[in-house]
Amino acid sequence: MSLEIDLLGADPIEWDTFVRTSDEGSPFHLTAWKRAIEKTFGLRAHYLMAREQGRLEGILPLFEVRGLLGGRALISVPYAVYGGICAMSQAARRALADAAAAVGREVGARYVELRQRRDLGLGLPTKALYVSFARAISKNEEENAQAIPRKQRRMTRQGAKHELFASISRNHLDAVYDIYAQSLRNLGSPVFPRRLFHAVHEAFDKDCQVLVVRHDERIVAGVVTLFHEDQVLPYYGADLREPHLHGVADFMYWELMCHAARSGYRVFDFGRSREGTGSYHFKRHWGFEPVPLPYQYIVTLPDLSPSNPLFRRATAIWKRLPLGVTNRLGPLLSRYLP
Repeated sequence: MSLEIDLLGADPIEWDTFVRTSDEGSPFHLTAWKRAIEKTFGLRAHYLMAREQGRLEGILPLFEVRGLLGGRALISVPYAVYGGICAMSQAARRALADAAAAVGREVGARYVELRQRRDLGLGLPTKALYVSFARAISKNEEENAQAIPRKQRRMTRQGAKHELFASISRNHLDAVYDIYAQSLRNLGSPVFPRRLFHAVHEAFDKDCQVLVVRHDERIVAGVVTLFHEDQVLPYYGADLREPHLHGVADFMYWELMCHAARSGYRVFDFGRSREGTGSYHFKRHWGFEPVPLPYQYIVTLPDLSPSNPLFRRATAIWKRLPLGVTNRLGPLLSRYLP
């Protein structure tokens, strides 16, 4: 029996139910991410559904994106670390890949990028630019502490010595954005619009929470976190890196892990990093092992590596710009850097 491909209609319930019950699903496959990206960037979506005799067998969320230097691509999904095909069978995966290629030809895309967490077995070109870090956590706090190597475990306890205090709510979104924007500027990367923080916050509702760390009543760090089934994904996080405060980031993520474990979540997902970067080493020092992310491509294989000399030169220049300038230009550029 051949599979039929159709598009997501006005009712997201069937789509989201499929994502939530699939081992391949992520919060970025949910229609909440679709609403946030459409509201922030106005990108055109193509949400493909594969059916067999009317039964949903697989889904593939896609967005049309234009590059800085022109050209068009289809990405599943932009501004997310995961995406790609989520399906119950290899036949559904193949049908969705073929449908994505057809949509790509229709809209004139140079390539289709599938941000898979594992190889689909479809023989597609792959680029392993990133690795992911995730592991199981226990409801027992001491077991989680013992899973962190001794040196980094000591850093998680520095926060109490420096009188840091963490709290979790759905407030303080703008304060966290300001810290995050400064952190990205220091790394040489443009920040996306503030309205993306608010759109994600609104779309995910109770499944998006904000943890902030205070010192002397002043917010010095924060992380916006997505909660999905049994997983917790700290997604936008940063601290002020003040020289008189040590272990702020470790304290922040430890407090988040404790909150997640107490709330019944059993997988802590540190997201993706590029090998050799500061975030890569930070996560390794926490005892998380890197797993390659096999982003896969249909049509052509672009050179989007951050090690590209063009990207390196742009990063060096960006780091030297004033924060006010990067906060103005970043949201404009981020539309083309999904």
